[in-house]
Amino acid sequence: MRSPRKLAFLCALLMTSGCHRTYVPPETPMPANTVLLSQMMRELSAQPGFTDTLVDRIEKGGKKGPALLTPMLIDELRKRILGQDWHGLDRFPGLTMREINPTVRVIGHEAGKSAAAENLSAVHPGASPSAAQIGQLLDVGDYRLDRQETEWIQGPSTLPAFTTTGIVSDLGSGVTRGDGPNQFASEHAESQRLANALNRLSANSLSGVTPMNFMVSTEYGFFTPEDLIDALILYGHTVTVTDTRYFANFAHLHYKGQDVMAPFWVNSQIIIPNSGGRPLLVPVAHAEYEWHIRGPLINADVSYYFGIDGKSEWRTMDTLDQPWVLKRDAHTYTGDQAVEVTRLAGLLTVAYMHLHAAHPTLPFGGYYALGVCQDGVSAIEKHMTGKVTLFPNTADDELFNDPRDAEVNALIAAIPNDRDGKLPDPARIFGSLPTDDFSAITIPGLAADLTSVHTAWTAGTLTRTRSRLRTMLLIGALIGITILGISLTRHHNLKDADHF
Repeated sequence: MRSPRKLAFLCALLMTSGCHRTYVPPETPMPANTVLLSQMMRELSAQPGFTDTLVDRIEKGGKKGPALLTPMLIDELRKRILGQDWHGLDRFPGLTMREINPTVRVIGHEAGKSAAAENLSAVHPGASPSAAQIGQLLDVGDYRLDRQETEWIQGPSTLPAFTTTGIVSDLGSGVTRGDGPNQFASEHAESQRLANALNRLSANSLSGVTPMNFMVSTEYGFFTPEDLIDALILYGHTVTVTDTRYFANFAHLHYKGQDVMAPFWVNSQIIIPNSGGRPLLVPVAHAEYEWHIRGPLINADVSYYFGIDGKSEWRTMDTLDQPWVLKRDAHTYTGDQAVEVTRLAGLLTVAYMHLHAAHPTLPFGGYYALGVCQDGVSAIEKHMTGKVTLFPNTADDELFNDPRDAEVNALIAAIPNDRDGKLPDPARIFGSLPTDDFSAITIPGLAADLTSVHTAWTAGTLTRTRSRLRTMLLIGALIGITILGISLTRHHNLKDADHF
């Protein structure tokens, strides 16, 4: 007869091993003119110093770039490349939000800042941004903050045309980083003027800036972003605002003229049916609001989101997206609804400037602690539709406590938060996708996984992965029950022996 200790160990081993089998991510089929990051690195990793150069460039992020590359994750990325773990590289990092959260929190300590900085709810309560802070964290072009100015939009913009200078860089060995112009690039001057003007109009409401000292004029003057958009509609412009989702582009890399596919994968903690317990990994999404304006005075396309650069603002959107990131307009707003989305984006812009002033040492320029690109979009989506369909949201709502921004504080508090690692609603997993048609997804293996999970979800048979704590508790309970059962058996055997 086995000892209780051996049986307990056997039970624990069975509980922790489960039915998992090794999964090798497929590398095909691939979209035209595209290679996996692992395929590129197979060829280049042998070159001395190239890995460090590449990872350093990736670490800097960018539009739709990865938000969560902490020193630990950067080190893990290097290890996978140097260790030639190509399958791991193609599903990097594959962690749950509960696992990612601590790696982001410690960045403040590693950067020589307070390790608890992210959790402080009032570093400089009620502070107003300085002119220097505004200049660094809000793009307003040549507009001034300290004097009365008027921007007339009755004539064409005099700003420079689109250029790839500062956007596309050559890393050597056939590798470039950054993307060229898209279909909106020809309107860059008009779009940049509009983005600068919307940001500067938002700044009219900043504490410490002379109130309403900037005006955009057509025939009449307008002092807020929403009033300008409302006026353009009245002047006969078509204004469409979309809530748009993409797969976040991990690195904006190109290799020998080909796009490099490099998503940033997160563990959704949903088990893929008939996979032996394999969790569904999903690429992180990028979300933004996009304004498409056509009319007699201006033709422009601009977007709003809070980016890895720490800026919550309107931006131009005239660089090309690689085809694998796809695109989906989850919601479309026109008329009064377009004006309302504009108003809320302006409020978020001001609130984030106040937050930067109150918490100037937050790591990543506040990105992650104050949310990622999804949080502001989720807040507006909740206000406009009554629901949130984006994952993940990371804003620490305890930081949103400035009474000057009461409406924004309430908007952020109303959305689901993924900082504590709670299991995300499947509706938010699927809502974050940049397509409703899984067959349109060109990332190898992902379409099949999503189809299988979606079928189980709609059938009500979806299952979740266990947390490590829950697993350990179950193991402990099973061990206890096993030992108790063996003890009772021995006790009864001894009683039976007394009868002889």
